[in-house]
Amino acid sequence: MSGRERVLGRVRRALATAPDDDTPYEQAIARGYLRRHADLGVEGTVDLLAENLADYRAIVHRCALDELPGTLGRLLELRGSRSVLVPPGLPESWLAGVATTRVDDRADDTPHALDRVDSVVTGCAVAVAETGTIVLDGSPDQGRRRITLVPDHHICVVRVPDQVVPSVPVALERLAPARPLTWISGPSATSDIELDRVEGVHGPRTLEVVLVR
Repeated sequence: MSGRERVLGRVRRALATAPDDDTPYEQAIARGYLRRHADLGVEGTVDLLAENLADYRAIVHRCALDELPGTLGRLLELRGSRSVLVPPGLPESWLAGVATTRVDDRADDTPHALDRVDSVVTGCAVAVAETGTIVLDGSPDQGRRRITLVPDHHICVVRVPDQVVPSVPVALERLAPARPLTWISGPSATSDIELDRVEGVHGPRTLEVVLVR
């Protein structure tokens, strides 16, 4: 008798006296957790998002919609970016008048080609205030996952208040589980056993979030 057969035999014997239960899995376990932990209102929720984004070392900016092109142009200029990767569905008005050379997302781009791009600008699917998390789902204004993982500088535009939710349970209701979801809490970072923080290991070293009304 192999070890596998021995283990499976023990499992069968342990389950032999268990009563039959045809309750669907989604109903078998009570999930009475809170969908949100406080009612902060729109302004309070947006402020909490900004606070938690900054706590994760993201750089947060706020502006009105008509100020967005100027804001993005200024951020790219301050970064010294000579090229910016643009998803195919990013609104043209967002980068109107921005002088930085635009690079289209192409299917045949190699990681080395993407690494030569200075910045990437995307929208988002939703932003979670309680965790300071930005979620991308591959929609046209966000592009494929890899364009936000290889370039070293990511500017993410969040529409306020439409795309801001208080908690993860509320966010999940808005997201399609079959889409390629990327959950971002601050710039890419990791720590070794001595807790020395290293940024930019598996994603952009710098994350800037623009909250747009």
